[in-house]
Amino acid sequence: MDLLTHFRMLASYNQAANLRLYRSCGQLDDYEYRLGRPGPFGSIHRLLNHILLGDRIWMARFEGAGATTPPLNTVLYDNFADLQAAREQMDSRIVLFFNDASDEILSRSYHYLNSQQMPYVERAPIAIAHLFNHQTHHRGQVCVMLASTPVRPPSLDLHRIINPDPCDASTEAGSSPPSAY
Repeated sequence: MDLLTHFRMLASYNQAANLRLYRSCGQLDDYEYRLGRPGPFGSIHRLLNHILLGDRIWMARFEGAGATTPPLNTVLYDNFADLQAAREQMDSRIVLFFNDASDEILSRSYHYLNSQQMPYVERAPIAIAHLFNHQTHHRGQVCVMLASTPVRPPSLDLHRIINPDPCDASTEAGSSPPSAY
């Protein structure tokens, strides 16, 4: 599998994994959803906002903007329903971007000010890999936070989403990417 095809697979995986995660988080009452918890950004609500913020930052860079980095603890949406809608829009944007991308994207470099406002340059393959790794990393942390609630964390294993087990009752219809991967 070439690198761009791999990134397309990760974009599809990302969309399906976020759908599963948000379905689980949507079962929480507002108290549990916002409750302070050990871990980055201190709550499920704030961590989900951070993941979306990171996607916005990197997608802006991939699309030719994003020269600065806002505070990484920025809360974009205070309401879960609005955050979920924005997440779904972002995931569609990511899938479309990588489906339409040519190999040329892999030769780019991105110049920006990092979170400490220091000039930085990142090569595209590393920056794109970071976009998907950042999401996976923080989704795992949300699952750890969910484990301390009445809601069971979803299975987010890549191979179970990309190539679901037909005998697995936890596989959700419509949550799997196309079987071309």
